[in-house]
Amino acid sequence: MSTTDGMTQASAATALGFTKGLAVQELGWDDDVDEALRDAIMDAIDGDLLYESNEAVDVVLLWWRDSDGDIVDGLVDALTDLSPSGHIWLLSPKVGRPDYLDPTDLAEAALTAGLALANPATVSANWQAQKLVRPKGTRR
Repeated sequence: MSTTDGMTQASAATALGFTKGLAVQELGWDDDVDEALRDAIMDAIDGDLLYESNEAVDVVLLWWRDSDGDIVDGLVDALTDLSPSGHIWLLSPKVGRPDYLDPTDLAEAALTAGLALANPATVSANWQAQKLVRPKGTRR
C-alpha cells in the first residue's frame, strides 16, 4: 500500500472518518484516481462505493479536477443524494499538480453551493481532500 507523509492509505481512510456501515457515494471517478485510497475506503466501510442511490448517503466522495468544469455544479450535484447530516470529501489534485483547483475558486464555489469548508487532509501523493459540510444552521 502506498504511503504519504508516513500515512498509509488505510490510515488516511480512517483519518477521514470512514467507518463500517457508512453509505458512501463516489462521483467523478476516472482512471487517474488513487485506487489504493478507494480500496482502503471500501475496506473501512466494509462495502462498495455507490454510484447511484435510492436512499440518502452519509458521505459523498467527489473526485474533481479543474478541467471537469464548474466546481459549483459538481458540488450541487453531490448534494443530490447526501443526507442532511452528511458531508462531502472533495478530492482534487494537490496544488501545483496538473488540473489542481485554485483554493480561492474552491472557497467561492463552496459558498455559492451553500456549503462550508471544514477539515483539509493530505491523503495521497497526488491528491488532497477537503471536507465540505452544510452550515450548522441547515443541518438536521
